[in-house]
Amino acid sequence: MTKQQGWTADRIPDQTGRVFVVTGANSGLGLATTRAIARKGGQVILAVRDEAKGRRAAAEITAAQPGARLEVRRLDLADLDSVRAFAERLRADGTRPDVLVNNAGVMAPPRTLNAQGHEIQFAANHLGHFALTGLLLDLLAEGKDPRVVTVSSTNHRQGKVFFDDLSGERKYSPMGYYNQSKFANAVFGWELHQRLAAAGSPVRSLLAHPGYTATNLQTSSPVGMVKVLFGRILTPLAQAPDQGALPQLFAATAAEVESGQFIGPDGMAELRGTPKVVQLAPSAADAETGKRLWELSERLTAVRFAFPAVA
Repeated sequence: MTKQQGWTADRIPDQTGRVFVVTGANSGLGLATTRAIARKGGQVILAVRDEAKGRRAAAEITAAQPGARLEVRRLDLADLDSVRAFAERLRADGTRPDVLVNNAGVMAPPRTLNAQGHEIQFAANHLGHFALTGLLLDLLAEGKDPRVVTVSSTNHRQGKVFFDDLSGERKYSPMGYYNQSKFANAVFGWELHQRLAAAGSPVRSLLAHPGYTATNLQTSSPVGMVKVLFGRILTPLAQAPDQGALPQLFAATAAEVESGQFIGPDGMAELRGTPKVVQLAPSAADAETGKRLWELSERLTAVRFAFPAVA
């Protein structure tokens, strides 16, 4: 499968009986993803930092789709204690997710550290999702057609991991460290695929990116010229969130996708369009980089993945 000509959310198969966890589900791509899944009968746990905004989003969807199966739960991906609390509550409730959509993100803020002392973009975009995936992996493995979809960006192709200055203490660039976090997403999604396959796990790891989509990501945290560029000047070129969410929806629901694939838009420069398989930057699939980032992430999050033993 390379391209699905004209694929839209209307082509999502019936999702009745499947449980999705969508991070950042109260706005933008996360809200569009949640709306589309709910329309097809899936149950969605809206994992959001602001529960009030999450409840408003759920109410908006339910007003248009009476009977939508939605639940709002608090998750601050920038705080590893919050990630653990979220996972522990799911486990205590007996909730078994089938699909995890690692969607939430922060873009180009001033240099900020989280509660554990990590740069906020690396913490929220990568470390939080790494930890959440690891803490839920055994539950996912028991699910129906289980998948992890990690949302990266075309910016991963300009990124690298600053292993010697991970938090920007010596030199910080808002977009440079955003690119680092999106590169880390790409490395993680590919490395997770490799490890799942080696372990014979039923879980598929896929990557997706939305092209250039108008969301509050470009306006809520960036400062200076980054905010002006993405929040004003380039806005007319952006597609709507319902369109931008198609690659991650395709990755999460289409029967034909394969673990390890990267799904993006089919238009010029992958800025907009319908879903197709796109190329991961070769540096993101580098085995040594994957191993190094994985071990670093385990150390920083204190989360170790429980892969099934190979028979």
